[in-house]
Amino acid sequence: MERKSSNGKKYLFLVLLLPIFLLSAAARPPVPRGFDALVKRAQEKWEVPGIAVGVVKDGRLVFARGYGVRKKGENSPVTPLTLFGIASNTKAFTAAALGILVDRGKLRWDDPVIKHLPDFRMYDPYVTRELTVRDLLTHRSGLGLGAGDLLFWPHSTYTAQEIVYRVRFIKPRFSFRSRFAYSNIMYIVAGQIIPALTGKTWGEFIKEGIFKPLGMKYSNTSVEDLKKSENFASPHMEVEGEVVAVDYENLDNGAPAGAINSNVVDMAKWMMVQLRRGLIRKGSDGEVRLFSKETSREMWSAQIPIPIREYPPELSDLQPNFFAYGLGWMLRDYHGHKLVYHTGSIKGMVSSVVLVPDLQLGIVVLTNQEVRQAYQAIIYSLLDYYMGLPSRDWVGAFSIVRERVRKRMEKLMKTTQVRRVKNTRPSLSLSQYAGRYVDRWYGDMVVEKVGEKLVMRFCHTPSLVGELQHWHYDTFVVRWKDRSLHADAFVTFVLNYRGEIEEVKMAPFSPLTDFSFDFRDLLFVPVKRGRSRIPH
Repeated sequence: MERKSSNGKKYLFLVLLLPIFLLSAAARPPVPRGFDALVKRAQEKWEVPGIAVGVVKDGRLVFARGYGVRKKGENSPVTPLTLFGIASNTKAFTAAALGILVDRGKLRWDDPVIKHLPDFRMYDPYVTRELTVRDLLTHRSGLGLGAGDLLFWPHSTYTAQEIVYRVRFIKPRFSFRSRFAYSNIMYIVAGQIIPALTGKTWGEFIKEGIFKPLGMKYSNTSVEDLKKSENFASPHMEVEGEVVAVDYENLDNGAPAGAINSNVVDMAKWMMVQLRRGLIRKGSDGEVRLFSKETSREMWSAQIPIPIREYPPELSDLQPNFFAYGLGWMLRDYHGHKLVYHTGSIKGMVSSVVLVPDLQLGIVVLTNQEVRQAYQAIIYSLLDYYMGLPSRDWVGAFSIVRERVRKRMEKLMKTTQVRRVKNTRPSLSLSQYAGRYVDRWYGDMVVEKVGEKLVMRFCHTPSLVGELQHWHYDTFVVRWKDRSLHADAFVTFVLNYRGEIEEVKMAPFSPLTDFSFDFRDLLFVPVKRGRSRIPH
């Protein structure tokens, strides 16, 4: 929060001069020549209203600067103290919180989850028995990519406890521990271990156990706390061809997976303690640590490999030799250096944190637009600079690849249109599709006839309301009223031999739909009188 006292102007002056002081204190310029122009070029190329960049080197914050504005159409500038949602960069905090409890002897990484959450269940009883704390943090539970995310994303009425309970109804996609599949919901489960062992909520523990000892005085763990600040960025995204400001998504019920809000000054403190392997400071009475070297080693050790895809020619220098997930961190190499990093994406914001341990280098980039290429171009330009590599036009390279992907997606969408069977009609009258349906893990969904239209409504997700438009046969497309969702979906009503609706299946309409809209995992069945809404 910015001060409003008589010293306010002096305070703002110091904040604005912060990058200059850091520059003069560094042994070499902390960023390459023309860096400001690079950031502004990335902003213009991808219409990113605001960006904040922080760099730590050899235990010091050497660069912190804001670019652009917090909200499009307004003049409030982004500063090093502007708060952004860091999304999945929160996962490293959740892993560290559990690591602190490991250091205190309250749990072990390989404890069964049910030792600390006795009522927790997975779909498979074997997995329930064998699933460990380590498994929760490494995306190897056997659940599919993004499975269960609709329980909290977009914001739902479910509590964290209810979300964790419903995990037992989600069918696995893969064999237990057989492959990497990114899972937010397992981090929500991991967050529940903290109150079980400490009596404090996940948010309370993060604030008291991490923010306070590190002096991260601006950071918080919820949208409500964020809005109490006077210096936070608004999320932005493209909606029907125009980049506009959108509302913050409330992630409180899924907080351990992605709810922290922070700025580059506070994130610098987080990066420094990570690079120091948990050491906060050395004093006359010995070391003060956030977590032990052993815990740091575990978090930065490969727990499960991630398949390596072939990179396009423009990005061939990024092709890694190894790629894995640790505990709350991704691990890969870049020109002979190990990178410990993570990215974050929430509605209208993306970010990245990159650590290079052997260079004692940390980089954080926070943005308020849903375009990853902006932070990628900035980060790799900085990595090249600190690694002594020739400078590259990363903005140009990522632009070429993004445009190629856009054209490929357009081609796929045209193919979808071609496959649409024209001149077909629904098998039933519109009123016969109306009714209440239930999915085993999500819960209730309602289809209503409103005038001459059908409207679908997810009962626990206020923003998932949209009109069903006929596609072909008994398949419709739901067009969500909130056009910022970018998640329209096919809705297919499956009829039995009596011509009655037996089940309802869904699938993303566009290949660009975010994986958290896990419509493919839903299987709705009609709710009939005398039948429970939640089948067991």
